[in-house]
Order: sequence, then structure tokens, then C-alpha cells
Amino acid sequence: MAMFGIFGSTKDMSTGRESASDKAARKDTEARAKRAASHRKAATKIDRKVNAEIDANRTAEKTGRRGRGWW
Repeated sequence: MAMFGIFGSTKDMSTGRESASDKAARKDTEARAKRAASHRKAATKIDRKVNAEIDANRTAEKTGRRGRGWW
């Protein structure tokens, strides 16, 4: 178990507690990562919607009608 204290743990080895400033920094980093992931997800959703509209317009130009195929 002592080995886990060597790798990436911010806990003080003597008390077994994380300092308040370290905890605040960790929470801030986690919040920023979560926010960034949310923004990436929203951007992907918008990109897919725009691409679908572009594809629909291309299909409409090819067929002469919007979304009806060749008949």
C-alpha cells in the first residue's frame, strides 16, 4: 500500500489527509475537464446536424425533390 503514496497521491503521508489547497486545485481541474468534455460533445452534435442538412440538400439537388428518392 505504501507504493500508492509514491505515485500521484497528494495526501500527506503522516496524516493521510489531502491539503485544502491540493483538494481545491484537483476539484478545479476536474470541473474544467468536465466542462471541456461538455463543450466538445455539444460541438459534435451541432456538426452532425449541419452535415445531415448538407447531405439532405445534396440529395435534393440530385433528385430534384427533397427527400423522395428517384420516383
